[in-house]
Amino acid sequence: MTGAWAAELLLGGIVLAASSVQRLAGIGFALVAVPALVLLLGPSEGVALANCGAGLVSAVGLADGWRDVRLRAMLPLVLAAGCCVPVGTWVARRLPEPQLLAGMGALMTTAVLVVMRGVRVASLRGTKGALAAGAASGFMNSAAGVGGPAISLYAVNAGWTVREFIPNAQFYGLLVNALSLAANGAPRLSTAAWLLVAVAVAAGSVTGKALAARIPEGPARRLVLLLALAGALVTLGKGLWGW
Repeated sequence: MTGAWAAELLLGGIVLAASSVQRLAGIGFALVAVPALVLLLGPSEGVALANCGAGLVSAVGLADGWRDVRLRAMLPLVLAAGCCVPVGTWVARRLPEPQLLAGMGALMTTAVLVVMRGVRVASLRGTKGALAAGAASGFMNSAAGVGGPAISLYAVNAGWTVREFIPNAQFYGLLVNALSLAANGAPRLSTAAWLLVAVAVAAGSVTGKALAARIPEGPARRLVLLLALAGALVTLGKGLWGW
């Protein structure tokens, strides 16, 4: 019983930290949470819970910023992601766990490094760029729970400001995580764990909103990416060790 409670408390702490980060930066729930959730719950359940948590935080954030969503710009992103979500689920279900962990760790490491370098690619602009970014994001979101970096890269190349990015990222996150949950299924948690997750999402959303007014964007973003990189490397290492 003590071990179960400890695991649930750890789960709540992970969700709280990840929810705070996403409410602060618009994305980041999966980057922070997926490595820890995968190690705690396994690849399938960890990704499913990350989809669920990120979707809930996006819904909370969207309540404040829905008026600033660019529906016309988001349509190709969401459509392309929706087409590729089933592909990511299909691939993830057919890989043995060590290979899946190694693949997820490699995807997360690459995504974080690309975002850290602020790569600019001319082909990621306009409708074609939106379709490419949405397709990559949908695949990665359902396979590894990390669809945010591809959307972040699209926003950087499209010249969006942070203020423009956050509400649109929340809108995208709500829809694509809902699609990923429909493809992957909901995580199997106890009632107590679900209640703890709900409380952690609510508390993290409040915390992230408060921190947004106090922490400069640059240092906060660097910290999030460094934590995500560390977690991704641990996941990659565990997969390679088991392989």
